[in-house]
Amino acid sequence: MSILNERAHTIAHVLIEALPYIRRFRGKTIVIKYGGNAMVDETLKQGFARDVVLMKMVGVNPVIVHGGGPQIGSLLKRLGKASEFVQGMRVTDDETMDVVEMVLGGLVNKEIVNFINRHGGSAVGLTGKDGDLIRARKLLLRRDAPELEATEIIDIGHVGEVESIDAAVVHMLVEGDFIPVIAPIGVGEDGRSYNINADLVAGKIAEVLKAEKLLLLTNTTGLLDAEGNLITELDVGRVHALIKDGVIAGGMLPKVQCALDAVHGGVKSAHIIDGRVEHAVMLDLFTDEGVGTLIRSR
Repeated sequence: MSILNERAHTIAHVLIEALPYIRRFRGKTIVIKYGGNAMVDETLKQGFARDVVLMKMVGVNPVIVHGGGPQIGSLLKRLGKASEFVQGMRVTDDETMDVVEMVLGGLVNKEIVNFINRHGGSAVGLTGKDGDLIRARKLLLRRDAPELEATEIIDIGHVGEVESIDAAVVHMLVEGDFIPVIAPIGVGEDGRSYNINADLVAGKIAEVLKAEKLLLLTNTTGLLDAEGNLITELDVGRVHALIKDGVIAGGMLPKVQCALDAVHGGVKSAHIIDGRVEHAVMLDLFTDEGVGTLIRSR
């Protein structure tokens, strides 16, 4: 077989493999939490934008929720303001929140929108303040320690959690054939802005939209077992067992909890995928292999 014929054969095989997945997901909503290396590596950024445009062109409805922690930290450093963290959460005073809004709602959000539009898509950037999309409440951390007589409540400023989601503006954009790109900033009853964990926002939006899938892009290969091997698929019961045994721990716990909450809330499946792999979204959606861990209800 000539090189040209071999290449044609490979392309045909890829398209044939993708066909049943395209048929299955056509008209369905896929919520993607976009972050990690996929947001900072130039090749991965271009690949992600192409993936999202292709999804839309074959009839799938992508909804993107993005993070931006490293970009926030970088700008704060340039402004001479130190970043302070408590239990992994950024302490966010009024000045820091101004930077968060500028970076997430401005620089990062519009860059993603621009990348998608340059590759032939029609993306629209939002924060949770647009269309009253994300109602937030202040997140208060708790600290228990033997030396404390009572639980210590820690206020870390403009850091919030989701109180409610009104997805009317997202529905309007999807029905208008646009791709929503959402920055995880919510607004409280008092009108104050709150920075919310992007995984949490993606999970809650996926629940409200009754999404077919929630994809969480990470800088890891997925969930690993006790021997360090990738777990390609597991149900809710096994997830709880792995958490109890300490196999799932540390920084992966919040992502797994977000995936569990989404599945419990009606999302068909949640996937923790390796965003460092070029075209990870396409590989997960439209091939037999996938590039991470699938979590399903049963």
